[in-house]
Amino acid sequence: MDRLYLMTVFVAVAEEGGFAAGARRLKLSPPAVTRAIAALEERLGLRLLERTTRHVRVTQAGQRYLDDARRIIAAVDEADEAAAGINATPRGHLAVTAPMLFGRMYVTPGIVDYLQRYPGTEVSAVFVDRVTNLMEEGLDVAVRIGELPDSSLQALQVGRVRRIIVASPGYLKASGMPQHPSEIVHHTVIAATGASTQPEWRFIEEMKLQSYKVQPRLTVTSNDAAIEAARCGLGLARLLSYQAAPWIASGDLLPVLQEFELPPVPVNIVHRDGRHGSARVRAFIDLLAGRLRGDPGLA
Repeated sequence: MDRLYLMTVFVAVAEEGGFAAGARRLKLSPPAVTRAIAALEERLGLRLLERTTRHVRVTQAGQRYLDDARRIIAAVDEADEAAAGINATPRGHLAVTAPMLFGRMYVTPGIVDYLQRYPGTEVSAVFVDRVTNLMEEGLDVAVRIGELPDSSLQALQVGRVRRIIVASPGYLKASGMPQHPSEIVHHTVIAATGASTQPEWRFIEEMKLQSYKVQPRLTVTSNDAAIEAARCGLGLARLLSYQAAPWIASGDLLPVLQEFELPPVPVNIVHRDGRHGSARVRAFIDLLAGRLRGDPGLA
């Protein structure tokens, strides 16, 4: 069998975590995928995948081969698209990641727009509140919120967000509007571990960074839950400005202590494309960047 074909099958099975899922992604039959993996392992003389009744996992040798196979396939795709020219039609599979709530609010509509514009494409989206490794996890494009560490990734800034404190009008009427960060200790605090695991909230006071320890009465694992608890009048929640924007606009939540906010942090689209960049990645980044840069919630 063709070696590039075998690599492509292996990457699909490894990234999808199963033979059947890999077959669906490639639009092949499961027996054809099984034969391809067996042929590749026989050619290499290595066990690339550990198979159980429930899972398929990449072996240590398989992980090294997976990283190399991804680079080779990406280089071949780039060569094909470079030959076709800058106006090559986007097609093929694209893997995208973003923070969970940002992905739902901002990235998903962009993905839908992208898929409707380019019928030859398909997208898998991973929305998680952690920093993903694009190469190791087989991802093409990520949205990152915050300052970026130095890396080989390409980055495009598309907006900025602030970390803010919000509460419902009912809670503030009953408990009073805090006038200074030191007053937080007298309020009920809602903490979302997806937003920050630090037991303190930071502010700018007289041009200096000041931290205050908080003792949450409610700790939740998602920003959605923190927003709902704040809307229901439980207490103060610390969120990113885009997360609270719809509820501030509706009047369900009010920002507090705005004069003490930290400086805004950037929102970047990052990707791992090579010299030329694939048409599917270029098209998605251009589309998403245009949508995000035009959004007042990210200005």
